[in-house]
Amino acid sequence: MNNLKQRLDIWGGIECTVNRVGEEYLDQLEYNGHNRRIEDLERFAALGITALRYPVLWEKVAPNGIKSADWSWPDERLKRLQELNLRPIVGLVHHGSGPRYTSLIDPEFPEKLAVYARAAAQRYPWVNLYTPINEPLTTARFSGLYGHWYPHGRDNATFARALFNQCRGIILAMAAIREVNPDAQLVQTEDLGKTYSTPTLAYQTEFENERRWLSFDLLCGRVNAAHPIGQFLLTNCGITQAELEWFLENPCPPDILGINHYLTSDRFLDERLELYPSELHGGNGRHQYVDVEAVRVLESGIAGHYGLLREVWERYQLPLAVTEVHLGCTREEQIRWFYEAWNAALQLQTEGVDIRAITAWALLGSYDWNSLVTRHSGFYEPGVFDLRSAQPRPTAIAHLIRSLTHGCDIDHPLLETPGWWHRSIRLLCPSSPSTDSLSSARPLVIVGASGTLGKAFGRLCEIRGVAYRLLSRQEMDITDAVSIERVLAELKPWAVINAAGYVRVDDAEKEPEVCLKVNAEGAAILAEVCRRYGAKYLTFSSDLVFDGTGSNPYLEDDDIAPLNVYGRSKALAEKQVLAADETALVIRTSAFFGPWDEYNFVTIALRQLEAGESFVAASDVVISPTYVPDLVQASLDLLVDDECGLWHLANKGAISWADLARYAAQAAGVNTDNLISLPLKELGLIAARPSYSVLGSHKAELLPSLDGAMSRYFDEYRS
Repeated sequence: MNNLKQRLDIWGGIECTVNRVGEEYLDQLEYNGHNRRIEDLERFAALGITALRYPVLWEKVAPNGIKSADWSWPDERLKRLQELNLRPIVGLVHHGSGPRYTSLIDPEFPEKLAVYARAAAQRYPWVNLYTPINEPLTTARFSGLYGHWYPHGRDNATFARALFNQCRGIILAMAAIREVNPDAQLVQTEDLGKTYSTPTLAYQTEFENERRWLSFDLLCGRVNAAHPIGQFLLTNCGITQAELEWFLENPCPPDILGINHYLTSDRFLDERLELYPSELHGGNGRHQYVDVEAVRVLESGIAGHYGLLREVWERYQLPLAVTEVHLGCTREEQIRWFYEAWNAALQLQTEGVDIRAITAWALLGSYDWNSLVTRHSGFYEPGVFDLRSAQPRPTAIAHLIRSLTHGCDIDHPLLETPGWWHRSIRLLCPSSPSTDSLSSARPLVIVGASGTLGKAFGRLCEIRGVAYRLLSRQEMDITDAVSIERVLAELKPWAVINAAGYVRVDDAEKEPEVCLKVNAEGAAILAEVCRRYGAKYLTFSSDLVFDGTGSNPYLEDDDIAPLNVYGRSKALAEKQVLAADETALVIRTSAFFGPWDEYNFVTIALRQLEAGESFVAASDVVISPTYVPDLVQASLDLLVDDECGLWHLANKGAISWADLARYAAQAAGVNTDNLISLPLKELGLIAARPSYSVLGSHKAELLPSLDGAMSRYFDEYRS
């Protein structure tokens, strides 16, 4: 239950980095499509958020100078934000280095930014909240110390120059803005990740934990020669006494300190190289060590939002906000992370800390942060909305935010389990066996304990921290309503997954009654009982509901015309399940392969070919193979997102059975001389099959390509 006596706002933010790598600008607004979708603003406003961190980026508006600036894009969008009563927190530079006529180490960077800031304030005099530069310390590290972004420096002098230029630019930009709008406020963001270490590296830890405050300390006029980092700046970085004194004479304390905190922010330094892979080895010239995520090493855990915010408050006594809350992980972990931040902020409010808001960051998700945006490979992490649908699709985080902004109680069963960062499964080198227990939370019931799909759900629920019960037919008979009711009354699951069924396609032609009873009647009975007990329901259908006369991937609303008993049983199940429970989720999928069972097509093909045996496969039946771990992960995400109706899930790709065997064998380095490709009619199968049953979707393409899936299949299978 939530304590809503004190006002805690929820803000939103769009990942809008425009960083330069060499001569290329990497633009998140292009990748996420918000450049082209003003209607996103209505989606954001509908969440109930009160403010939106919003880009009016220097690189994009004035790439060739202020005189030729094109304000049409922010004009249209800021006007719409006014109409929606959604306060913009305008950002001018976001992990960027400015247009090509400047850079972070340009001596005139601060003055040039101030000119642009003044123009923005004159254009939008009603805007009161600004973040002229996002995370200046982080950007200086990435651009001047680690060489990731332009100007690709790898030394203390470039780092310090980039940081001082940015902080001076923030002060001059705010002065210029306030000449136009005296009420304008500075919302200054920074990632203040803390460093931990072994005793040997305590000196390095002490230095990094002092350095992390530099941007805020400079803005607050706290850095002089006596500052813990002051002598380092003067001696090692080429900073002059006059430059330090400028900040002392021109302080610009933020009106709100914006804290961006990620699970990767806190680091652990360890000189025991033998404990870690060689690719993690590095050093400082004095010691060799690894720099890893502290959450993966510290058995006692990290301070988290509460500890960090308390530390910031005690240091500055200035109003706070959490200005980025995002976790690139599974959906239930994302809502656990957000809810933990919310509760930490509420707790701090009760203790007298002036904290104003937490921010749902990456409303549209983010691209390529797995490579620190050093290249564009299309790696996508969904956020509050998932962009892998025809239109941005609200996820479970969106539902959570709406509940919080409307003052509703939060009782989602997945929040009963702590996030992975609290479970011992996170540790690289645990000192004792895992003691994690999921048994106290309301479970997810999975029917089909002996099947490929049921086992895969159990395995991945364990990893994802989803409490579950994997049931056999003896424990719950889906064709018997009494049996189902007994189990649901006892376990009180929040959801039920039907991964059971009659799967022998050819045998179904000889015993159609059995197939129809299990696949259609049983699925429908289970749906009806779940509806009465208020449990979410997920069941699976098949590409064999289609007749194969098409030549383009089948979509969810295409006509079905099954050719065999098995296909008819699935078609009937779809109809009856959705009639019994319109909130049910029905997923059509196709042609399983995976690393965890010995009886799927790919594994059998490789085993026989590797043994020098013949393997026969159809050359004229085209399918969309589905990697079971991908299918299970996406299905769980849709279930947690509270989606319903009919969905298609298959890895992107169309291939014949014979070519799939050949492709897998070639990838594994297995000789294909014994692979025999025959037309379907020569295989002697009893049940008719569609010659083409590739699955597409007009709802979403949630599964990656077949190439990527096959690569991961081999990685997992070998491990």
